[in-house]
Amino acid sequence: MSKRMHTLALAASLITASAFSTTVLAGEVSLSGEGSVRYAPDSARLQFTANAEHNLPEKASERLTETMEQWRAAIDTMRDRLVDYSDANINLYTRTLPVQERGQEPQQVAVASQTVSFSINDLELLNSLLEQAQKVGLQYHLGEHQFFHSDEESLQRQALARAIEDARSRCEFVAQQLDMDCGEVVTININGGHRPVPMMMAEARASSDKVSSIGPREIQASVSATFKLD
Repeated sequence: MSKRMHTLALAASLITASAFSTTVLAGEVSLSGEGSVRYAPDSARLQFTANAEHNLPEKASERLTETMEQWRAAIDTMRDRLVDYSDANINLYTRTLPVQERGQEPQQVAVASQTVSFSINDLELLNSLLEQAQKVGLQYHLGEHQFFHSDEESLQRQALARAIEDARSRCEFVAQQLDMDCGEVVTININGGHRPVPMMMAEARASSDKVSSIGPREIQASVSATFKLD
């Protein structure tokens, strides 16, 4: 073989080896990461309804006004701690009473209704407000969805940060098993929202209708990411 032919063959061999090494060492890994933050709600959104009935609409409205005056007087010392307070939603309508005997003419009654809504950022107020509502005859329903944390956005970011950290940790583990390094992020997707998950239902004493405890919540986040392997 001539010297020129030998040089060309050696060059071709080096190029082939270089291409083969690049294919083996350069790569990517796609995986997911999960993160969560557990917390206790510190706030609540509340809604109460006052109702008054009478054969005459004006009398029903008068009774409703009396009830609302009693309510406002009862919460006067707490009023400045109620966030976004509103009691402007008022309805006046008629309803038909159930017929007690066959052949009896159905009777109608006027109903005046007023809704009160607000939020509290101090759950120590909760039972006091429920007690006052019961005293004046306001109706309400208290459910898990009404409790929340005043800084849930920060908690969501913490959960997301933990999910990203988890994805990076998994990438580093995979790379270590392959005797490689976890490199920069190629793509990353945030999967869905960060809805709080109740860990336990709020408890109430049936005899007094007071909330005795509120279960913890958990915000969950997950990501899908692709990393370079170096």
